[in-house]
Amino acid sequence: MAAPQDVRPVAGATRVVQAPVAAAGVLVKAGAVTAPGKTLKLGSKGSAVKWLQQRLKNLRYLPGKVDGRYGGTTLAAVWAFQKVNGIKPSSTIGKRTWAALENPKTPKVLVPNGKPSRAEVNLSKQIMVLYVDDQVKLITHISSGSGVAYCETAVWQGKSQRFCGSATTPTGNFRTTWRASGWHRSYLGQLYNPIFFNGGIAFHGALSVPLYPASHGCVRLPMNVAEVLPGLLAKGVPVHVRGRFSR
Repeated sequence: MAAPQDVRPVAGATRVVQAPVAAAGVLVKAGAVTAPGKTLKLGSKGSAVKWLQQRLKNLRYLPGKVDGRYGGTTLAAVWAFQKVNGIKPSSTIGKRTWAALENPKTPKVLVPNGKPSRAEVNLSKQIMVLYVDDQVKLITHISSGSGVAYCETAVWQGKSQRFCGSATTPTGNFRTTWRASGWHRSYLGQLYNPIFFNGGIAFHGALSVPLYPASHGCVRLPMNVAEVLPGLLAKGVPVHVRGRFSR
């Protein structure tokens, strides 16, 4: 598991002190962490938002810039954190979320004997956890296949074609294969920085990553996560997909 970090002031600068991690991913606290406790809502600004962003970043979530502005990128990281900690996802940062930020849980390991570097997709919680060298590298909110059958008409390979299928993200064990940089056009839409792992199913950035499964089968990621994932997830890395989303 990755070692969460606490930020401590040092002679007017900021020094990052890494906390030790015990076996089985149990966090060992290097010192007390006290959250601001101020209720925050989407659009909030200020030092409490900055604290939130830095804490999420230290815990391996990706809230975007630590700029004290609570926008959509930070919201996606908040959702991921809340889901890992058993809190109903919400844009509001209240007592339960602040308390969890002081004493965070680690994500449930889906494949205890998995390879040191792997991606685990939890369809039940709609999160993805990336492990690199047996440490948590990132945790992110996702949106997987909606489970709804579809038929769509699209111009593909120069002609109008009809595509039908079931919008599911199959469970199982896979490996990352090919990828594309930037926007990649598929017959079902545009994928940002896609990394394929099961035929035409990929991790990819999307402008819409709602709190419910909404894709044709791919694993949608917030755009800022899709920006950095290609540099962290190599070719041939195991991808384990588990669970089932209950509406």
